[in-house]
Amino acid sequence: MSSPPSHRRFPGSLLHSLKLRWISLWRAVLHWWVRATVLPEDLDELRIGSGAPVFFVLDTYAFTSLLILEQICREHGWRRPADAFREGELDLPRAYGASRRYRGFFVRRPQRRRHSAMVEQLLEAVRDGRVENVRIVPVTVLIGRAPDKEQSIAKILFSENWDVGGRIRRFLTTLVNGRATFVQFGNPVSLRDLVAEQQGAEKDLRRVSRLLRVHFKRVRTAAIGPDRSHRRTLVDRVVHSDSVRHAVAAKARRDKIEIYQAEAQAKKYAREIAADYSYSFIRICELLLSWFWNRIYRGIQVFHFSKFREAQQGHEIVYVPCHRSHIDYMLLSFILYRRGFVPPHIAAGINLNMPVVGKLLRFGGAFYLRRSFRAQPLYSAVFNEYVRTIIDKGVALEYFVEGTRSRTGRSLPPRAGMLSITVRAFLRDRKRPVMFQPVYIGYERLAEGSSYISELSGSHKKSESLSDFRNVINIVRKNYGQVQVSFGEPVRLNPLLEEYAPDWAEQPPEPQSKPEWLVPLVNDLAQRIIVNINGATHCNPVNLLAAALLATRKQALDEEDLEAMIGLYQRLIRMTAYSERITITDLTPGQVIEYGLELGIIQRQQHSLGDIIHVDQKNAVLLTYFRNNISHLLAMPAWIACCFLNNQRVRKTRVRRLTETIYPFLKKELFLPWAPEEVPVVIQRCTDALVRLGLLGMTNEYLQRTPGGSDQTYYLRLLGNAMLQTFERYYITIAVLAKNGSGKLSRQRLEKLCIQSAQRISMLHEFDAPEFSDRTLFKQFIESLQEIEVLDRNEEGNLTFDRRLEVFARDAKLVLDKEVRHTIIQITPRVRDSDHE
Repeated sequence: MSSPPSHRRFPGSLLHSLKLRWISLWRAVLHWWVRATVLPEDLDELRIGSGAPVFFVLDTYAFTSLLILEQICREHGWRRPADAFREGELDLPRAYGASRRYRGFFVRRPQRRRHSAMVEQLLEAVRDGRVENVRIVPVTVLIGRAPDKEQSIAKILFSENWDVGGRIRRFLTTLVNGRATFVQFGNPVSLRDLVAEQQGAEKDLRRVSRLLRVHFKRVRTAAIGPDRSHRRTLVDRVVHSDSVRHAVAAKARRDKIEIYQAEAQAKKYAREIAADYSYSFIRICELLLSWFWNRIYRGIQVFHFSKFREAQQGHEIVYVPCHRSHIDYMLLSFILYRRGFVPPHIAAGINLNMPVVGKLLRFGGAFYLRRSFRAQPLYSAVFNEYVRTIIDKGVALEYFVEGTRSRTGRSLPPRAGMLSITVRAFLRDRKRPVMFQPVYIGYERLAEGSSYISELSGSHKKSESLSDFRNVINIVRKNYGQVQVSFGEPVRLNPLLEEYAPDWAEQPPEPQSKPEWLVPLVNDLAQRIIVNINGATHCNPVNLLAAALLATRKQALDEEDLEAMIGLYQRLIRMTAYSERITITDLTPGQVIEYGLELGIIQRQQHSLGDIIHVDQKNAVLLTYFRNNISHLLAMPAWIACCFLNNQRVRKTRVRRLTETIYPFLKKELFLPWAPEEVPVVIQRCTDALVRLGLLGMTNEYLQRTPGGSDQTYYLRLLGNAMLQTFERYYITIAVLAKNGSGKLSRQRLEKLCIQSAQRISMLHEFDAPEFSDRTLFKQFIESLQEIEVLDRNEEGNLTFDRRLEVFARDAKLVLDKEVRHTIIQITPRVRDSDHE
């Protein structure tokens, strides 16, 4: 829709009067169709209708934008923008201007100008005293930005973006998306205050123009995302950067090839990596995913988003969620988009760059990286420069610090590669402070559950392929309960830099520099992120059912006992104060059981003495995943309960000493948040909670459980059983070492023997919990023994130990009964001398 020709006439002229009537007519027509969401919600706080006169400045001039502004002003009783601006000795034909204007009817090109002529006249009038003051109010009008209103492909294709559209496109955009219009009023800018600083006419004009440009860019970026350069342009920029050019020259010398050949390889790498973000594709995905989520989930619960919204202002955001499923990145992008944030660029493994699918994922913001590229300096330079470039453009990032999906439900040890690249990119440019946003994602059922169990049972991981998408048909036929997404405490990079390198801000950026403090800083950053992910855990009904039922020998409980255990877990988690961002289901214990029955993960068997709730073998194995989601929440009280599995009473001092001994291993395995010096306070808090719940009694020197046969003793034993397999795994490691002797096993050999022993014990004696023989958990425990110097290496690279290992074995008697210890000692192998490495 085009605007009528502009005439510079006095307000009283006939043409001006006709123009106002023409605008009023079109405003009434447009109002019949357009519905605008206006921000801020309380416009009175801007005081547009009172005080100094107001002059509106549109982001980009369009006749429809003017009509929408006219209607809003009419509804609030403000001066019409199209009316004359007459204040003091100043007489202008209208009360609005535009930061950008375009010329041309079909092909629209921006007018070449540095400033708005109307704003320049207003500044001159205020400076000359012809008018006391004028307030400039920036106004952004975006048609088609309300994602929750978009319900058709046509609305998506004609939604707002950064491209320059012609009059016909603007007309179609208004016709299709008029009821999803977004209007943002900015804070008024006082020209009198600007002039009072006496910086000169030219500087005042440049300053107000810059303020308007920055404001409009921020509003548009927040609403529809940053202006992403064309992929080809971005690739060229990366390849011609100084760091990549140096890497190209080095490759040419190393491989004895021509520069143009090395540059062609760099371009190939850049094209392999780069995303190809599409606004239209994002909107289409939002439409499809909305249907998909409604089909397979009962709802998506989001926690602590308002805290994130407040914290993220003024920061470059890096989303670092836990990785439990391929659904993770789609879910997080969907949630962000629905709440007015632009979906981030997501680091994806090159294995997902499949035909067709890889291209579509690029449209959604995926950029690809190889699993390892330490031995590929040119690829490394290209990838590092690409990440630096998109961060420089203000694009939010997302990646999984665990590196791969967790098959056990526990948080995995972080891989610091992407974190290091991000930190170094910031140190090169330092434009905006970086904030890492941990995100916990919890499920009640997993689409990949069966494949996870298969992999943990020894099957090889199946590579992703197009045939996997046939599983979508099976997925949409099932109900997967609810999903919980919780935003954890953010980790800000600047305070961490101050801690490790107080003078970092004074040091000049050096692209190839790797200061000594970088590695420990990145490792600390990675640990904090995982800890804060755990600190945002939501304890859902399936987590509670899994924790209670899997603590029993046959994965079955009397229904009343199950209700009691679920209620006990709920109260215990609240009382032990793991983190202020921990949330727990609002369902009562009885409702939790009914919910589990409805999902089909548990069964009820009726009995004359009371109904039994149980889990079949297949579901029991799957439920270990959901038990492990909350194992860190129950770890400390469960450990204290373990101390009473074989003892009626224990001295407080002994509980404290044993806890301080075992805590480093639990901290490493479960990413617990407390420093060693905080452990006594944590012990006291957990002990007090167990006493208040009636599970323990306390005297001056002793803690003691109630006499055997009571409900409290039974519940205490079930609580302790939640951690029992962890301590059995530790004892397996110690038993293998002790049986083979100091200096006889390499670390790799020890890990293999521990895994084999755990698998055999599971087959013969234990419930087959997949993580019981997980290599990662044995590896972490062995690393912890090395860190506290219980284990060392000899010249041959084998592990050595001293009598302190016997102390660990002796302490195990408190937790593990004689039969368990005997079984482990019998099963653990002694390797013949000829088999030692």
